[in-house]
Amino acid sequence: MSRQALNAVRSYLNDQVIGQPDLVDGLLTALLADGHILVEGPPGLAKTRAVKLLANCIEGRFHRIQFTPDLLPADLTGTDIYRPQDGSFVFQPGPLFHHLLLADEINRAPAKVQSALLEAMAEQQITIGRKSYQLPELFLVMATQNPIEQEGTYPLPEAQLDRFMLHLEIGYPDAMTELAILRLNHSENTQPRTPEPPALTQQQLFACRQEVLAVKLAPAIENYIVSVVMATRRPLGYDAELARWLSYGASPRATMALARCARVRAWLQGREFVTPDDVQACAYPILRHRLILSMEAEADGVDANKVIQRLLQKVVVP
Repeated sequence: MSRQALNAVRSYLNDQVIGQPDLVDGLLTALLADGHILVEGPPGLAKTRAVKLLANCIEGRFHRIQFTPDLLPADLTGTDIYRPQDGSFVFQPGPLFHHLLLADEINRAPAKVQSALLEAMAEQQITIGRKSYQLPELFLVMATQNPIEQEGTYPLPEAQLDRFMLHLEIGYPDAMTELAILRLNHSENTQPRTPEPPALTQQQLFACRQEVLAVKLAPAIENYIVSVVMATRRPLGYDAELARWLSYGASPRATMALARCARVRAWLQGREFVTPDDVQACAYPILRHRLILSMEAEADGVDANKVIQRLLQKVVVP
């Protein structure tokens, strides 16, 4: 029943967020794998709509934060409020205490704000003074970056990028998809009643996570995952061109994320075991933000996607 409920959510999101199946699958993958997601793409591609509709489906509290240079850590975490009537301080929770958080244009906030978000993502708690507060068990951060405007931004350090399980790149839809979006927008304006979102309780979601963990990962697939990650660190043993392009490889978090997301992909497709195809499909969103490319790669016009493609061609598939 849990799988059926989640598939209903997936179909609903694809109907309501037209032309962004990778975004929908990425959100569900992060949700099932208990990770966070970084989305990079131009504005106006329904990123906010997608995560807001997802929150409606899973009984989750949703909050959107527009990151700006004048944002303070307390604007995320909350702060202690003084109560003059009894002379005490009471903690007022901030937006981080919601289940789904959209951090819009995260690279526009200064380092102190980014580090406050980092603690929440890494430890699932926040600290005010000497006291720590636990965040909800269901906690997903979807952060966005605009690849067009980079002036006045604070690029995320590698340590924080590594905390994001997935990095999705989304682009503009084609003409037919744009026409479908236009018609959907018109129907929503003329017929305000939108379809009722399917209900997926948090208990069902946690049951889905347990089913995902039960998906079989054969020793050969485990070795393949490790080989793919090791190839990012020691590329010379696989290909001289890769060694020219790569300065630093992926961390052990990439290994764990690959295993977990490959299980999710297999489970979403109704399988009880992981295949090499699952690992290869998950390699792009998991590795593209964790690889540091060399100046030679930049000079050759090579991006992270091309490096990953070459990597998967060179590592032996079981």
